[in-house]
Amino acid sequence: MNPLFKEKRYYSLSNYYKDLFKEKVFKVSLNANFTCPNKTGKSGFGGCTFCSPLGSGDFAGNKQDDLITQFENVKEMMLKKWPHAKYIGYFQANTNTYAPVEELRQKYEPILNHSEDIVGLSISTRPDCLEDDVVEYLAELNNRTKLFVELGLQTIHETSSHLINRGHDFELFKIGVDKLRKKNIEVIVHIINGLPYETAEMMLETAKAVAKLDVQGIKLHLLHVIKNTKMGRDFLRNPFPLLTMEEYIDIVISQLEILSPNIVIHRLTGDAVKEDLIGPLWSLKKWVILNAIDHELEKRNTYQGRLYKQGE
Repeated sequence: MNPLFKEKRYYSLSNYYKDLFKEKVFKVSLNANFTCPNKTGKSGFGGCTFCSPLGSGDFAGNKQDDLITQFENVKEMMLKKWPHAKYIGYFQANTNTYAPVEELRQKYEPILNHSEDIVGLSISTRPDCLEDDVVEYLAELNNRTKLFVELGLQTIHETSSHLINRGHDFELFKIGVDKLRKKNIEVIVHIINGLPYETAEMMLETAKAVAKLDVQGIKLHLLHVIKNTKMGRDFLRNPFPLLTMEEYIDIVISQLEILSPNIVIHRLTGDAVKEDLIGPLWSLKKWVILNAIDHELEKRNTYQGRLYKQGE
């Protein structure tokens, strides 16, 4: 196996942080009160059908608070357990490059300059919000701190993208990755397993496509059907099959096997607010799922990258 793997059979985020920063590091989720081009008409209206009213920032800070207050509230909790930890400011909710550069500076700079304990920024966005001047500013940030840009892909399949009202295609995603990598910016791709009517084979095809890209990290998400979303309302009227935990674990392991062993695994499942979750309800047992993935990797004697072939 890859020597980068330590306590896991994949290149875990905790291992990556230890290799990079040599100490405990946390991401502090922030809500900078951005919106989304898929809501304003730039890329579409209504947003992605699965997206929560908080723009997938349900565990980010309270947007009524300023960013420094949000950061300090989370830091205070973390310090009780890890008093010497360092932090990454994580701009999570909605599309965090969907604004003029001057506005982005007003959001990012106060966090970056707030404390010497802040060792980087992670910015979650979409490939349709990477204007040239924005990318130039991101490149500037990348020269001053450790920068991660998280790009939502979700799926490579046009039928699924249309069904979830994604608002961009795979070709535009690849262009976005290329723009960032030309500036040597680290890219983390998000994909979702369990989208309506996708087969396991389709989910593996998405992972295979990601394996061919110049990306440095990946987040594997399980689809959560949430109340107060278009998908949630549609599901209650006309349910579609949801993945079982066993199916999800099998898909994740198969995806890990075909990914490059050098891609950092930032996430293997997601979180949902319990009161808002329609299904699958088994997803609330996050540590059960993660432990089951570890156990199954051991049982199968397999690991990330086992089936990866560079250039294919």
